[in-house]
Amino acid sequence: MRSYVPEGGIINTEENLGYLSSVQGLYEAKKRGVILEARAESCSALHDLAVNIPACRAIMPREESAIGIAEGRTKDIAIISRVGKPVAFTVKEISEDGGEPLAILSRTEAQKRCAEEYLMNLEPGSVIDAAVTHIEQFGCFVDIGCGISSMIPIDAISVSRISHPADRFTVGDKVKAIFKGYDGEKFYLSHKELLGTWEENADRFRAGETVRGIVRSIEPYGIFIELAPNLAGLAEPRADVFAGETASVYVKSINPEKMKIKLIIVDTYDYAPEKKCEYFITEGIIKRWRYSPQCCAKVIESVF
Repeated sequence: MRSYVPEGGIINTEENLGYLSSVQGLYEAKKRGVILEARAESCSALHDLAVNIPACRAIMPREESAIGIAEGRTKDIAIISRVGKPVAFTVKEISEDGGEPLAILSRTEAQKRCAEEYLMNLEPGSVIDAAVTHIEQFGCFVDIGCGISSMIPIDAISVSRISHPADRFTVGDKVKAIFKGYDGEKFYLSHKELLGTWEENADRFRAGETVRGIVRSIEPYGIFIELAPNLAGLAEPRADVFAGETASVYVKSINPEKMKIKLIIVDTYDYAPEKKCEYFITEGIIKRWRYSPQCCAKVIESVF
């Protein structure tokens, strides 16, 4: 069973359910140090979490609910917000409460192990799994393992500029990310390098075609239409077009030397296409990624 995954990744696996189904299974998980998952049921006034497991009653004390809670570096909203959601944990101890077994769980221990044994050993440029937990104007927060949070800044989400991360992601999305590094406190991520180079995206289009795009920004000199998350073209200004609309566009020309695609807007309409990131890279380690074609004088690249 893979332990160091975003929360919810192992909750329904046969192995996880097997450990949770009996007190003996919990003892075995404690002995082996297995990281398990179950759903947080409620949060007490003292911010202890009640966790729903089949074997017995289970409590996750406040100080065991997240890295940094005991020291005050993590706010209690990190505990409250887990109610109704999966939580990762190790079994800290099994005691008795009124003659009945009571499992004491530790999410803090699971997160410490995830950080020390997995995340801190990643090479810069490593492609990892993540899950979107919440979205702010400046970036998208993701779970990169056992509930450990990191952020993908808005300018690292895609090459095609967006006004808000919600233009690209929805809470709950399972995504890929690139591990950039760790400074002793925070893990840093990127994302745009996984969405393909200019050429990889442009190769899907041909001059003379009419295709669908999203109006991303309106400038005095033209209208930027996103054809793919890492590819946009420019259409001539029109007064009846607004950012966020979907547009049907005629592909007038494609110029790799200048990384330019000229478009003509045929029509616009209110239709929200499915948010979908097509990944050109899904695993491994990226050391250098060049977005711009070799024939283009302008170089856009990332080095990890």
